[in-house]
Amino acid sequence: QVQLVESGGGLVQAGGSLRLSCAASGRTFSSYVMGWFRQAPGKEREFVAGISRRGGTTYSADSVKGRFTISRDNAKNTAFLQMNSLKPEDTAVYYCAASARLVVPPNQYEYDYWGQGTQVTVSS
Repeated sequence: QVQLVESGGGLVQAGGSLRLSCAASGRTFSSYVMGWFRQAPGKEREFVAGISRRGGTTYSADSVKGRFTISRDNAKNTAFLQMNSLKPEDTAVYYCAASARLVVPPNQYEYDYWGQGTQVTVSS
């Protein structure tokens, strides 16, 4: 069982930065691939970024590539999403998720545990 708690969301102007954190409970954090997803009002939840168990491999959606960076600290049971050059279209609730799959899945249905989400609002 893994419990995930996101933090770091808020209101920021376009062009600004935010760093989201995802704190995991339990001693098996390094056994899980981690992903960040987001859901804007009236839209489907979409994959933002993912990272392998040891952090050696990362994936990003085309819409955030070059602006967002996913990382993890297994010693602290925490995953991060550094978001730079934020745009109004990045406004959404951001969720972190853990998957027991061997590789990073972009499909939300392949994730086993989810956080409660944190709101990110980017003003123009």
